[in-house]
Amino acid sequence: MINNKKILAIIPARKGSKRLPFKNILDLNGKPLIAWTFEEVAKSNLIDRILVSTNDENIINLTKNYKVEAPFKRPVKLSGDKVSTYEVIIHAIDFYKSKNILFDYILLLQPTSPLRKCVDIDNAIKLLNKNTYAVVSVCETEHSPLWANSLPRNLSMKSFIKPEIKNKRSQDLPIYYRLNGAIYISEIEYFIKNNGFLGDKTKAYIMPQSRSIDIDTKIDFELCKIMMNENN
Repeated sequence: MINNKKILAIIPARKGSKRLPFKNILDLNGKPLIAWTFEEVAKSNLIDRILVSTNDENIINLTKNYKVEAPFKRPVKLSGDKVSTYEVIIHAIDFYKSKNILFDYILLLQPTSPLRKCVDIDNAIKLLNKNTYAVVSVCETEHSPLWANSLPRNLSMKSFIKPEIKNKRSQDLPIYYRLNGAIYISEIEYFIKNNGFLGDKTKAYIMPQSRSIDIDTKIDFELCKIMMNENN
């Protein structure tokens, strides 16, 4: 709870990843990938309830070892790879509402960000105030988008980089940020109004690149292992 407002943390964990099969329960340095998120979010004293929304019985059983609840198995209609995260969040909100359990904020924590720490979660929550209704985590881009462009069919790089950028060093270019997928929090009414977390009352929470990996492929997974070992 913050400012006398209740927070529901939602961890979406659909079974059936195509690029990295069973990724949410893959062993990552001694524990299932999703367990890293379970452990960090449980350390927060600001969150009132932690829910995992999943259609995977293995993950439902896993929650029994953590301060995470799985009061339902996600419906089949919300378990396909084309279902939006927005729909999953609304389903969770409506589930609790049907039991007369109400929240003011929803906090989305994707299990594919295992390097995210409790301090990141709490600091993002603390940015919320009367002028900030939502917070989304970002990090610096690994490479400037000013050095990127589309290519024509003939692969010509004639206009690939703008003339004013051509001979500049990377440190002379403006800093750009990207969504890192680790933390999304919003007042529920604001989330529904904007059909998501981004809007004119949304603020960025800047995280270091070292905690911003988002596991989607086998390469991401192996890189995360290396980063964890380096940190240890």
